[in-house]
Amino acid sequence: MRACVQRVSSASVDVTGRRVGEIGRGLVVLLGVAAGDRTADGDLLARKIIELRIFDDDEGRMNRSLLDVGGGLLVVSQFTLLADCRRGRRPSYTSAAEPALAEALYEQFVTRCRESVARVATGVFREHMDVALVNDGPVTIWLDTRELSLSE
Repeated sequence: MRACVQRVSSASVDVTGRRVGEIGRGLVVLLGVAAGDRTADGDLLARKIIELRIFDDDEGRMNRSLLDVGGGLLVVSQFTLLADCRRGRRPSYTSAAEPALAEALYEQFVTRCRESVARVATGVFREHMDVALVNDGPVTIWLDTRELSLSE
């Protein structure tokens, strides 16, 4: 799984002009599910994101997690994070999981997040979405479960 994590002061997602999710201060997670990903990948990634110390403490140092600040989480599926642009000009998405598996693992990831975070909003899987956010910092972090240790 790959995630683009952005610290935000606010964010929302609309589908066909209708607001389907929004948060105030917190994190936006753009989530891509790769072929071969498993439930353990989602569990690891959810825990890593929720516990990332990327919010400022009283001294202005990034030392607090989403849980510490009581922030919200907006999770949006984005298979294009798995784009392979090494050859030619048209990205290949062959490393992305098939839609049925991707949706199941996306939903499992959201469920795992909801176990710890009070406010979790989502987009709509396989829909065209308009995502708006105010990146706070800016702080943007790239995570890939193939680069994370299971002991983290």
